[in-house]
Amino acid sequence: MDISNACPSCGHSNTIQHRFFHDLRPQMLALLDLGSLQNAPQTWWPEIPLHKPYKFFVDGEWRHDEHQPYVHGQYGIVNTVLLATDPNFIPLITSDIASGNNMDVDNETFRRVVRVPDDALSEVLPRISDTDVQISRQRISAFLSKHTAYELLPESGKVVALDVDLPVKQAFHILHEQGIYMAPLWDMCKGRFVGVLSALDFVLILRELGNRGSNLTEEELETHTISAWKEGKSYLNRQNNGHVTAFSRHLIHAGPYDNLKDIAMKILQKEVSTVPIIHSSSEDGSFPQLLHLASLSGILKYFRNCSSSLPILQLPICAIPVGTWVPKIGESNRRPLAVLRPSSSLASALNLLVQAQASSIPIVDDNDSLLDIYCRSDIMALAKDRAYTHINLDEMTIQQALQLGQDAYELRSQRCQMCLRSDSLHKVIERLANPGVRRIVIVEAGSKRLEGIVSLSDIFKFFLS
Repeated sequence: MDISNACPSCGHSNTIQHRFFHDLRPQMLALLDLGSLQNAPQTWWPEIPLHKPYKFFVDGEWRHDEHQPYVHGQYGIVNTVLLATDPNFIPLITSDIASGNNMDVDNETFRRVVRVPDDALSEVLPRISDTDVQISRQRISAFLSKHTAYELLPESGKVVALDVDLPVKQAFHILHEQGIYMAPLWDMCKGRFVGVLSALDFVLILRELGNRGSNLTEEELETHTISAWKEGKSYLNRQNNGHVTAFSRHLIHAGPYDNLKDIAMKILQKEVSTVPIIHSSSEDGSFPQLLHLASLSGILKYFRNCSSSLPILQLPICAIPVGTWVPKIGESNRRPLAVLRPSSSLASALNLLVQAQASSIPIVDDNDSLLDIYCRSDIMALAKDRAYTHINLDEMTIQQALQLGQDAYELRSQRCQMCLRSDSLHKVIERLANPGVRRIVIVEAGSKRLEGIVSLSDIFKFFLS
């Protein structure tokens, strides 16, 4: 051994590995699982599942560090490291774990928690019991059942309705100017509300205009009424589905005294984003009044404070069966998460929104890192300056389309909210409750690599299913 290069602490060869033995750095720890090294079961320490044993291979022999927490086990004296995903987690110090000379416990050393990647912690994530899920669902269900849509009404606000005889082109300009993505439809002849016009209608119209065999031209769009479009839409739906599915044309609505649970279930079951709250003082329903547009976002804001005490909300979002996630290697039973590149055409984005029945598509780079997100409501930006009249859907890219809506009513920072898979369900709900936020994108820390999406409907399906 070269004495000049000897370790001043113990006299061994002062190699990089040996210096690392004396200078433990949590962010650089290379954990060595003794179970796998010695062909033993991986989980060989059942009484402390969050602690992983390790040793150092120094100068040809396995050693432990006396200055770090260690225990006596079947593999001799081994150091232990605590793995945790919750940054607020404080480990308990028990008599089974010793530090130093077994007399003076160095609390600060022991409380140091090593942060490791999420994928390395899959086996130590907390599991949710059926009892906890059931209790949480019962409490939220009971709360929503006791409160009505009337309590969602703001003290001051406005609602916008459109006449079915209004030209489609004018209707979408109104939606864009008002900063909304849908509006109930009023039929003067029938004296009642008959449906809604939404961003999805505009998506379907643009796709129809882009088809060479389309029966709808840009000139006809000037005079084509909402009523005529709804008739044509029903025909297209029957044509595309081979007369198999019967599409209901009845307005999905609720009354001011309907409870919030029933309204949320109606939104989920009918797969709509908004339910008009309509009231009529007449028994026959004549002279209806449009009071409010109820959505899952409004209901979430109302009940989130009452649910803050639920233990289930402290679990990491990845430990709960909610949302749509990128399939892991070897998983064949999980539906792929649809994504697009910035260079993808607007036509491909619109087709994917319709075919995948999705409300948004993440935009990622070549490394699958999140750049932005394209939503159905973004199509409303094309109404500005009649942009839809002089674009080619196959030539315009997603990036160009998003630039059109940069100064639109919905701030991009609100639309593209992100969380980590280790963040709690409570944190996800808090962000979903912010104005304009309908989904949370789950990304990998640092790289922002896309990992999943959790939407408002995902949260409500989990609690009310």
